[in-house]
This record gives sequence, C-alpha cells and structure tokens, in this order.
Amino acid sequence: MAIKPKYVKQLGTLLLEEYPQAFNTDFETNKESVETLTNVESKGVRNRIAGYITRKKGSNTPPSASA
Repeated sequence: MAIKPKYVKQLGTLLLEEYPQAFNTDFETNKESVETLTNVESKGVRNRIAGYITRKKGSNTPPSASA
C-alpha cells in the first residue's frame, strides 16, 4: 500500500499547528511524539510523518554563523 504524500503533509502540518512544543529537530523524539499524539498504527507512515515534521522544524532554524 502506497503512502500518500498529501496525507503525510496534512497530518504533519496539523500536528505542528496543534502541538508545536511537542516537536523539535530530532527525528527520534518526533517519532515518539507522533506515536503518542496520533492513532497511526503503521511504522512506515509514522516515520514519514516524523520525518516531514523534522524537516519542517529544521527549515525554521536560521543558518549557523560558522557555515
């Protein structure tokens, strides 16, 4: 069964809007947060959502001065 990117983005965006403090730039932490905040049973879907959230949170971080 294919995982629809639209579903991942919609749910990821909804979770970020509802629970912004539950997520950060660490994938493992986000994976656990997705598991506790949703009823997604599929490990693959959970990981895709957590990865999407991790990328979104990382894109909000300003670039470091050393780079």
